Amino acid sequence: MKSNGPVPRRPAGHPVIGICARTAPVTLQGTGMTVSLALQSHVDFLAAAGCTPVLLPLLPGAERFVGRLDGLLVPGGPDLDPALYGETAHPRTRQGGPTMDAAEMALVREALDTGLPILGICRGMQLLNVHFGGTLHQHLPDVTGDDAHCPETEAYTLGLHSLRLEPGSHIAGILREDDPEAACRHHQAIDRLGAGLVATAWAGDGVIEVVEAIDHPFAVGVQWEAGQTDDERLHRALAEAAGRAAPSPA
Repeated sequence: MKSNGPVPRRPAGHPVIGICARTAPVTLQGTGMTVSLALQSHVDFLAAAGCTPVLLPLLPGAERFVGRLDGLLVPGGPDLDPALYGETAHPRTRQGGPTMDAAEMALVREALDTGLPILGICRGMQLLNVHFGGTLHQHLPDVTGDDAHCPETEAYTLGLHSLRLEPGSHIAGILREDDPEAACRHHQAIDRLGAGLVATAWAGDGVIEVVEAIDHPFAVGVQWEAGQTDDERLHRALAEAAGRAAPSPA
């Protein structure tokens, strides 16, 4: 991507939320191809909350478009390169590639630097932690001794976990319930928490399920599969934060 100067902010209107794209092989009309995509529920939930979702291909220079956004959603996806936090790859680590990692890291860095609201989901939360100098457990069953966070079943299955929330945190204000539960499917998780983040929710086995950036208006990472259930609260919270950050109508 090339630019002759800074990217101007968009005109006032519905908050624009960038969704980091994922790539996947598909077969369409009998032809195999690779496509850039976003989970439809992310699009639908943000649109229902009054936002305009846009897909952000993870190409070099993608961070230049942060100035046209009012919020950023970093969804689940492949594992980060362990070299980013000083480790070698576990046999079960499945990486997305250096171009993807670099582009998404640059997007998050620019969003944090400019105070743009961010919601990180699964990989997105892990990327936030690595950005702040944290590390990851590359294969959580090696630590917990079970597959409760990523059930190894033939069909796609979510593991359910009760959450302990930090009172007064963003996530406590978003969920607003006494006995919240998370629907998870992740084989990695935070090991050492990055400086500049605070953990604000935990599963019963102690796995960190939510982080929030210190001294940032709204930078929240959740480990569970938000968008794969009908719970829209996190997307609405991102939309509300983006609405506060968006330019006011003239």
